[in-house]
Amino acid sequence: MHLDHTPDGPTAVSADARRPDGSRRALRIGLGGPVGSGKTATVAALCRALRDELSLAVVTNDIYTREDAEFLLREAVLPPERITAVETGACPHTAIRDDISANLEAVEDLEDAVGPLDLVLVESGGDNLTATFSKGLVDAQIFVIDVAGGDDIPRKGGPGVTTADLLVVNKTDLAPYVGSDLARMAADAKAQRAELPVVFQSLRSEAGVHDVAAWVRARLAAWAARA
Repeated sequence: MHLDHTPDGPTAVSADARRPDGSRRALRIGLGGPVGSGKTATVAALCRALRDELSLAVVTNDIYTREDAEFLLREAVLPPERITAVETGACPHTAIRDDISANLEAVEDLEDAVGPLDLVLVESGGDNLTATFSKGLVDAQIFVIDVAGGDDIPRKGGPGVTTADLLVVNKTDLAPYVGSDLARMAADAKAQRAELPVVFQSLRSEAGVHDVAAWVRARLAAWAARA
């Protein structure tokens, strides 16, 4: 299922909202973005923010390692059985967009093992601005960039920046140290994305992942209402 955008908010437009046994499957949200942008840290913060109110699990993607999953396990953001890893063996976008079978199997195995689940977060391996998720894998997409990568990234665009359901500009606390203009980034993101939402965040601030967590809750509410 994919969440389309309408003036009244996201709507469910696919028929695959249920598992083969007829039960409602979990909402799947993908997180993509360049290497080092803070995807795994955002996933960890979301788990901490939502784990007491939702049944959730995480699938990570790395090319040859389980590095991101091992980080989440060390941080104990969820019980170990709710975190699994896919080793893509190729460019990260291959496993989230082109041949999604390994990720679909990982999601379904989690639902079988620890379900029923409300939410599964699928984190891509670090990729470039073209990384997007197949609509057959996730229902909504978050794309994470960071200010240290340069304040021209929103202006450069690319499918990740322009089409993701939510764009997260991460590490705003570093802006004064790397010469990034947050106002410029906001204006460029607006120009590229029109009405699609953008969140500026620093996980070191008191607000942390609050705005992204609120966006996830809104997606879950829409999913529950229409699934």
